[in-house]
Amino acid sequence: MPNRAAPTAFEFFCGGGLAGLGLEAGGRGFRIGFANDLDQAKARAFAANHPAVPLAVGDVWGLTPADLPGRPNLCWASSPCQDLSLAGARGGLEARRSGAFWGFWRLMQGLDAEGRGPAVVVIENVVGLLTSGGGADFAAVCAAMAEAGYRVGALEMDAAHWLPQSRPRLFIVAMRGKGQAPQAPAPLAPFHSSRLVAAQARLPQAVRAAWAWWKMPPPPRRNSDLADLLEPDEAVTWLSPEGGRAVLSLAAPLHRARIEAALTKGRRVVGAGFRRVRREGQAKAQRLEVRFDGLAGCLRTPAGGSSRQYVIVCERGETRVRRLTGRECARLMGLPKDYALPASETAALKLMGDAVAVPVVRALTEGLLRPAARAD
Repeated sequence: MPNRAAPTAFEFFCGGGLAGLGLEAGGRGFRIGFANDLDQAKARAFAANHPAVPLAVGDVWGLTPADLPGRPNLCWASSPCQDLSLAGARGGLEARRSGAFWGFWRLMQGLDAEGRGPAVVVIENVVGLLTSGGGADFAAVCAAMAEAGYRVGALEMDAAHWLPQSRPRLFIVAMRGKGQAPQAPAPLAPFHSSRLVAAQARLPQAVRAAWAWWKMPPPPRRNSDLADLLEPDEAVTWLSPEGGRAVLSLAAPLHRARIEAALTKGRRVVGAGFRRVRREGQAKAQRLEVRFDGLAGCLRTPAGGSSRQYVIVCERGETRVRRLTGRECARLMGLPKDYALPASETAALKLMGDAVAVPVVRALTEGLLRPAARAD
């Protein structure tokens, strides 16, 4: 049951509601009072898992402050990242999809005008936002918040601290009002990376004057790896030997050497791989990239420059290959087993590839956001 006494959070670009699950923090965080997403399939997944949360399905540019109920303590926006991702075309915030941030910010300005502005605003995106547009996009987001009277800071948090998935994400956190949040006098590892420090140094002086190095507790020691989250071998479908060889043939020499090294260990070795398009000279080629460090690579949607991931098992001198399942991806995002995934495997993979890992948001909530949000 939701905690009605908890401060309220609104979740924009909500997808399947994974950020909201982290914000709820097991009943010790926020209550989600409103959600919005444009994608019909994602909205269906959200409604299936959060039936009591008011959900507006449609473009954020089509919303007005009148559509938003009450006064939120926090507003969260995981605006589309395709034009900001390091794997994309880097169109920046002026591109159509990532420009949705400004539709969200228009709503924040409207709430402010009515005396309903939130004390905390969080923008979650790929770390490519730090350098997109030569740093101008990051500066524009931070400047908008500083001009609205917020103290602004950011953290780069990798899901690998909590889950067996390498998934770095940027969280821009803006705060104002009565709440108190811990700050550090200077950047602190691991959440203030060198690229974040460099991006902050490039900000205009007026924005740096409003900057805060938000302080978070150090992350825990991760106690699981990829193999712990996988289905039993007999419960999944493996590629045929021919199909497996076709996938493995795409490995570049470095990655082929990793596979051969795993085969020599004399024990079962589980790794992850995914196909992606790499530029080699003047041409583009599909390549398989593999890792045997206990982590999956960053989950992506099964479209665009990167395809769905593979599980690679080296054992008794043989290598077997299969695709990572939607349910396994859900585990890699920190979802409980009762989370209802879309019936379509492709839809499930897309939902997970576009989401934010639940334990990361929960750590952010418990360590920073909840203490700062005043309950009116």
